[in-house]
Amino acid sequence: MENWQKQLERSIVSPAELPGLEGEERARIEGVVQRYPMRISLHYLSLIERAGDPIWRQCVPDPRELDDDGQTDDPLDEEQLSPVPGLIHRYPDRAVWLVSSTCAMYCRFCMRKRQVGCPSLAPQPGSRDEVYDYLASTPAIRDIILSGGDPLLLDDGELERILSRLRAIPHIEMIRIGTRVPVTLPSRITARLCAMLKRYHPLYINTHFNHPAEIVPASARASTLLADAGIPLGNQTVLLSGVNDDPSVMTALMQGLLRIRVRPYYLHHPDLVKGTGHFRCTLECGIGIMERLRGYTSGLATPYYVVDLPGGKGKVPVLPEHLRRRGEEVLIRTYRGEWVSYDG
Repeated sequence: MENWQKQLERSIVSPAELPGLEGEERARIEGVVQRYPMRISLHYLSLIERAGDPIWRQCVPDPRELDDDGQTDDPLDEEQLSPVPGLIHRYPDRAVWLVSSTCAMYCRFCMRKRQVGCPSLAPQPGSRDEVYDYLASTPAIRDIILSGGDPLLLDDGELERILSRLRAIPHIEMIRIGTRVPVTLPSRITARLCAMLKRYHPLYINTHFNHPAEIVPASARASTLLADAGIPLGNQTVLLSGVNDDPSVMTALMQGLLRIRVRPYYLHHPDLVKGTGHFRCTLECGIGIMERLRGYTSGLATPYYVVDLPGGKGKVPVLPEHLRRRGEEVLIRTYRGEWVSYDG
């Protein structure tokens, strides 16, 4: 059986490889790929039923990505909150470490669209030592989130070296990994990988299913392997226009996740990232979906609906008590208690 590295090598990286694209449409997409790289795993490609369906929209470049000038490359100010290269320290007791710059698939709505898939932004030799030194010298940090790119595209040995170094820092109590490979490259989740991860508890994994069509036997099997290794699994869904902005679709997704032992965690309102404006929904849309979930299905199937505020102000729940309107302006209460204007 072909291993996951070989499968990754055969990913679709050019519009010329996409079936059903011809002439002017292909040329327009090629223009997008020159700006924002493309990669679609063969597994994820196999989930597409027709052009323009919810799976297609998440992975196939769209010319509207180049028309979106109303947003910024780094609205969450991650680069300003980076004390050492690759580490984002926004909240007092936790930090995000970007250990990889690549993914099995380059999602068209990615919050790090500015850098994912760009070889020039890959972690540099020696940069990890700076991160370890910073973490060791910052005892307030008790929780580290490995992100990227996708941390699980590192090979087992490289990933274990990172985990073992983190475990050697006494005040780091827990490690989280953010990954989409159970959805986009489920063959990456092997018994060997899970046996290694099991040695580094408490370890948590948040994955990223956005549509019930992504829950198939291969992704269910990958989730089961992780869960059987004692790893609590959460899911972070992004609310996306034309993908899951429908209460019945979102209900089916959340209920399907519980069937494969993945607990719905966050429903993210789309970040204000340049090149992703065509995916944006209104806050009212998200609130309406949450109203259809609460009380109509299990509380276990009800995620937190959150917005990550621009300027590095952090995630806040979208609840009536956290929202105000002043004319046409929307105000959201941050986790620090301040009210800020939100144009999203």
